[in-house]
Amino acid sequence: MARTTSRDAQALFQSLRSAYTATPTSLKIIDLYVVFAVFTAIIQVVYMAIVGSFPFNSFLSGVLSCVGTAVLAVCLRIQVNKENKEFKVRLFC
Repeated sequence: MARTTSRDAQALFQSLRSAYTATPTSLKIIDLYVVFAVFTAIIQVVYMAIVGSFPFNSFLSGVLSCVGTAVLAVCLRIQVNKENKEFKVRLFC
């Protein structure tokens, strides 16, 4: 049972890796930025847990700005993706 699960997990990761190599570079850059923003928020939460949260407003603004930036970058990724047929650029003049 454990070997079957391990093989399934390896097959899943292999298929995800092969599918991600076909992703355009611009989307990979946006993905890297999203990972950076989330990682920065996690670092701030860990720092607050270790040191304390005296200026809680500063902690809150830092984490929420990282999360908001990540959400906006994900929205950008959805719109830039050529395979997504749902979003079409419309110019209103």
